[in-house]
Amino acid sequence: MTGDALRVLLADDEPLYRATVRRLLDADPGITVVAEAGTGREAVALAADLCPDLVLMDVRMPDVDGITATAQLTAGPHPPRVLILTTFDLDDHVYRALHAGAGGFLLKDTTPPRLLDAIHTVAAGEALLAPTVTRRLIAAFTDRATATRSLDGVTPREREVLTLITHGLSNSEIQATLHISRATLKTHIGRLLTKLDARDRAQLVITGYRAGLAEEPPLSG
Repeated sequence: MTGDALRVLLADDEPLYRATVRRLLDADPGITVVAEAGTGREAVALAADLCPDLVLMDVRMPDVDGITATAQLTAGPHPPRVLILTTFDLDDHVYRALHAGAGGFLLKDTTPPRLLDAIHTVAAGEALLAPTVTRRLIAAFTDRATATRSLDGVTPREREVLTLITHGLSNSEIQATLHISRATLKTHIGRLLTKLDARDRAQLVITGYRAGLAEEPPLSG
């Protein structure tokens, strides 16, 4: 993230919804909306020109849909974070969005405070998955996997970190649970990303589900 304020590109094909979200974001002193896009193609072009920190991306858009646009954005050398907006009946879209590199997703009817919190959370590098649908979506996704993911090479401590990530804990919550520093946690997460060939935290969540960590009780602080 660059500058004092988080630079956000808003991509949605519904002008009324876009205007509503724009007013919400403009009221947050920590956010600057650098542009609005009505199609996925426009979002990709604007992101290339403006280099936003985060793209708030609708799924259903004309020309290029939000998932395809997300894949194009995250394939670049300096990709922005992407927060997908979806609805409860778009499970297949969510699975593909996570694989495309989205840092998280929310339902479109989320509350304004939660949307603002989600934008800041995803921009900071943490995954954020809609709490009402996370377990159903990811569990259904992993049910489709042909094999359980191996955690070969992951240390016991790294496994603990991955388990807590899989259960949806934030960095601060993991630090408190394991009694470790922010720097130590960042080191563990960095090693997990490398060892598990994961693009970001969202993919670590998927890996954790595939490895059965969601069924393990989280540690208590």
